[in-house]
Amino acid sequence: QVQLVESGGGLVQAGDSLRISCAASGRTFNRDAMAWFRRAPGKEREFVAAINWGIPRTDYGDSVKGRFTISRDDAKDTVYLQMNNLKPEDTAVYFCAADIFPGSYAGSYSSWSLWSSWGQGTQVTVSS
Repeated sequence: QVQLVESGGGLVQAGDSLRISCAASGRTFNRDAMAWFRRAPGKEREFVAAINWGIPRTDYGDSVKGRFTISRDDAKDTVYLQMNNLKPEDTAVYFCAADIFPGSYAGSYSSWSLWSSWGQGTQVTVSS
């Protein structure tokens, strides 16, 4: 059974940085694309970032471009999200997702329906 476990969330102040992690287990993940989504109270799930396997390709949601960086360590089956210059509007539960895409996949990763494996989420709260 696939398991994704997020960690590293917490309470920070506006302008601070935070790195959250997602550890995968249950099978080998080095051919998965992996992604972060978030859900703020009263809002829809929002795409944050994604990273594929092999030749690195990263995608970001418009609201986090230039501030967040997604990376992966396949030796540890772990994906990270480095969040810099955090804003109160970044407050949300952050979810990790994983799935296998064809090597030739060139489409968007931003739809949550593309992803079959999900973690339970980690809370990030940014105070003003």
